[in-house]
Amino acid sequence: MTIEEKQQEIIEEFNVFDDWMEKYEYIIDLGKDLPLIAPEYKTEDRLIEGCQSRVWLHSEFKDNLMEYSADSDAIITKGIIGLLIQVMNNETPETIVKSDLHFIKEIGLQEHLSPTRANGLVGMVKRMKTEALKYLNN
Repeated sequence: MTIEEKQQEIIEEFNVFDDWMEKYEYIIDLGKDLPLIAPEYKTEDRLIEGCQSRVWLHSEFKDNLMEYSADSDAIITKGIIGLLIQVMNNETPETIVKSDLHFIKEIGLQEHLSPTRANGLVGMVKRMKTEALKYLNN
């Protein structure tokens, strides 16, 4: 599945819900399916800056694809990073770096987050793209 197809799938999933309370519940459920970071990777250098809560992100480069795992101490944030991982996991660094993550706007996520959570979302995207950038020319 391409990164575009993954985004479209998320947009369609969110269109099923009538209001934002249902969407928040769905985001929380997504956090429960998050590929969890191994405990030894929950280190200060893996914390994402700009997040109100603590969010750890670990990335690996395997078979020319990026693999992400994460964890957070907040359930909504865990779901948000889970959404991003769902889109960017198992993609090439080039695809990740060049991707326009339009699903965020199309599902209305950023506008329904508090300013500090919206900043955290931007920080998560930036960090995931920065991690992919490290392997861009490998």
